[in-house]
Amino acid sequence: DTTDEAKAGDITTDTQKKSKYFHEVPTDAFGDINFGGFWQKNSTYMRVSADTKPELLYELLTDKWKLSPPNLVVSVTGGAQHFYLKSHLRKIFHRGLIKVAQTTSAWIITGGTHAGVMRHVGQAVREYALSNTRRQKIVAIGVAPWGVIHNKAALVHDDGCFPAHYVIDTQGQGDLTCLDNNHTHFLLVDNGTNGEYGVEIELRTELEKYISGLAINLPIKIPVVCVVVNGGFGTLKTIHSAINKGIPCMILEGSGRLADVIANLHGKKTSTSFLIHQLMQKFFGQEYENFSTQQIVDWKLKVCVLMMFQFIVLSVCILPSASKKTDESLGDESWKMRLELAIAWNRADLAKTEIFTEEKMWKVSLFQSTAQYFIKIFKCFFFDFHEITDSAMSSSFTEYTRPVNSKIQPPTFLKGFKAETQREDDAKKVAGRDLFLWAVVQNNKEMAKIAWDQCRDCMSAALAASKILKKMANESLDADEPQEMLELASHYEDHAIGVFSECYKNNEERAQKLLVRISRLWGKTTCLRLALEADNKNFVSQSGVQDLLTQIWCGELSVNNPVWRVLVCMVFFPLIYTNCVDVSAHSKQSEEYSKLERLYCSPQVKFYGNIVSYFAFLFLFAYVLMIDFQRTPSVVELVLYFWLFTLVCEEIRQVRSKVYIKELWNILDVLSILLFVLGLGFRLTTKLFYGGKIILCIDFVVFCLRLMAIFTINRTLGPKIIIMRDMFFFMFLLTIWVVAYGVAKQGILVHNDSRLDWMMRGAIYEPYLIIFGSFPDNVDSEWRSALCSFNPLKPKCPVLDENQMPVFPEWITIVMLCVYLLFANILLLNLLIAIFNYTFDEIQDNTDKIWKYQRYQLIKEYYSRPVPPPPFIIFSHLYLFIRKLVDCANENCGSCKALHFHIFHIHICFSFLDAMKTSREKSSRKRR
Repeated sequence: DTTDEAKAGDITTDTQKKSKYFHEVPTDAFGDINFGGFWQKNSTYMRVSADTKPELLYELLTDKWKLSPPNLVVSVTGGAQHFYLKSHLRKIFHRGLIKVAQTTSAWIITGGTHAGVMRHVGQAVREYALSNTRRQKIVAIGVAPWGVIHNKAALVHDDGCFPAHYVIDTQGQGDLTCLDNNHTHFLLVDNGTNGEYGVEIELRTELEKYISGLAINLPIKIPVVCVVVNGGFGTLKTIHSAINKGIPCMILEGSGRLADVIANLHGKKTSTSFLIHQLMQKFFGQEYENFSTQQIVDWKLKVCVLMMFQFIVLSVCILPSASKKTDESLGDESWKMRLELAIAWNRADLAKTEIFTEEKMWKVSLFQSTAQYFIKIFKCFFFDFHEITDSAMSSSFTEYTRPVNSKIQPPTFLKGFKAETQREDDAKKVAGRDLFLWAVVQNNKEMAKIAWDQCRDCMSAALAASKILKKMANESLDADEPQEMLELASHYEDHAIGVFSECYKNNEERAQKLLVRISRLWGKTTCLRLALEADNKNFVSQSGVQDLLTQIWCGELSVNNPVWRVLVCMVFFPLIYTNCVDVSAHSKQSEEYSKLERLYCSPQVKFYGNIVSYFAFLFLFAYVLMIDFQRTPSVVELVLYFWLFTLVCEEIRQVRSKVYIKELWNILDVLSILLFVLGLGFRLTTKLFYGGKIILCIDFVVFCLRLMAIFTINRTLGPKIIIMRDMFFFMFLLTIWVVAYGVAKQGILVHNDSRLDWMMRGAIYEPYLIIFGSFPDNVDSEWRSALCSFNPLKPKCPVLDENQMPVFPEWITIVMLCVYLLFANILLLNLLIAIFNYTFDEIQDNTDKIWKYQRYQLIKEYYSRPVPPPPFIIFSHLYLFIRKLVDCANENCGSCKALHFHIFHIHICFSFLDAMKTSREKSSRKRR
């Protein structure tokens, strides 16, 4: 940066003289520099005039070279000759410099040559580039004098060099110097002289001054700080120029020479010439005679000192240094500027220790950033989250959350709490939720974590975040984001589990009621419903959740009743008035229901009743298809149609839920009903009567497949149903090979066969049978005329040549058959076995979680199902229809209970957060 930092020797050589006559011409040295080497990337450079205006240089850097405007400029200056740092000090220097540049998006400006402190800066940039895989790059700009650059001829070309191949030759550079190969950009300053050092100082200082007058994304100017390491006479000149331009400087004590001289003088009340000369002699030896003592005395009070071991927290000193001048002129405004600087640099630790003090009060209006740690600091100072979120962020967030919240449907299977209406004037109550959802949508983990702490219903918030993140992961087009979102979704599911577990430890009854409490902040839904929609199997499989589901499954009956007793009471209902079955403790205290109602309103009893009803329906269906299918419908067939009508009414009742069509069993229900309606339409016509019967027979198969749903109640067989899904994907893959081989084989053997049945037989049926060992006779031997016929009831003959032989080569079908058997019979079938083994092992390892989740879905369905089974369910549908018309529901019930459980929930959430904090502290102490 200076005379001594760019070249060994502080004084310009006498053999090189300034040119007395020169004029400016368009630059002929610009483009990219390639320094060679294994990992080197090109650096951008340009030769500029010494009197170039700084605004043009800044435009070159930002507009032409596409550098982002900095939040901070660190101007590093120091020595080149006699420069040495110990290994541990060098590591601290590198880490500290990179930390400042990385966390603040700073520009590092140096002299750009391959010597002294500039070389150390380049090495720090190189170490960061090698160890960091992120896209963020450190900007290191070298401002060097053109006249002292060795091998500069390689940089000159009228049309620019893209790239210029530059070789660093430290052995042959002589009195000149080479450019550093680790800087990213170079400004080569030319004033028409050769061999003169220091000509770039004025231009560099002007550029730094110009940048310090610009404003970044905050209403403050870009701070510029000059960092002095070691140094000699040229460094002193650079410090003088910087201070004259209003740029604060920092001296790194312990780096040697000039830096240590000024550091030892700093803070002393008096600095005699004897003391100054004594320090000069100590740190410079014979060089001290070349320095002006008075200059050092005048400048020493302008410089702040940083001990070398503190360099790793360089930005802590930069902040007060950057605002030192502002403090004197702006007063209280400087505190605002410091806060805005800390937010821009993402230095929450600095804001906490230097800015947010007990004697200093702050307004939320100063907060305009999304830096997550600053939200936490503001929270500690009791700021209103509504004031923070009531900004430009809230408008864009509202546009997103309205459709999201509208899609979260209230549950239809739980009662006891009525939904509460949400008004626009409740915005202050949901500010934490808004900030949390906004952070989740932005995939901002740290901010979402802090905002989650402030949510009024943190268990519902965690489950809602899990649902949103899983939905975003499914729709994301990025290759890496989905995995991160799924991991974060799992993280929030664990949070929900942690909160519920803490609740369950404190009070089991309240914790279970929290699961079914309707949360108006989250779309008037419940935690159980959110867990179902988010597919949170881990949450549903918790023992507390399963205990609640067991209670819901048994209804008003005791959970300790054996199944056989319940079945006996279903058939012989008068036994309910005996002690055959027990009722729950809650029901014993309630006289609202009779014992008969308690029995048949139980979801468990509804399930058994519907199974019996469904078997009766299938028996009736089979009887009609095989025995009593007349052209004029019989009474039994009319009963079947009425029975199906009641099933359709029940499906219409269920279809109100938007998750209806997502369930496999509901898809089978819709398919079976559509096939039945189609078959019935054909059956009622004269010409398509038997075609209608065929469709109804196929529909009977679909109705039988629906029976598999009853196995979800079984812990062993229920999870195995998932294996059926893999079969569908495999059948699609197998169909590709069957059709491909069948069409090719049929096209070769038979020419222009217009008979659809024979085409299907040859293109699909025969290739499918080959998989199971049915070997065809028409492809493995010589062709014989007896194998075919022109009779439409027999296989069609191929096209023959003049010798009455097939025109196609007979061997080609053999080759195709071998290839087909290789892939279909060996590869695909073994793939099927491998897929089933993998799926079976995976399901077997997670049988408990899968079964509990399936059980929850089953309980949900039968909790909301009317009491009578089909076909008697029609009476319940009529009742519900009349009730809907009357609309006698009470909308205000349950608000007091909801508030009571909400307060309990908040208390438990804080207990869970305290437990997490304690656990982290214990883990930290163990690591130490």
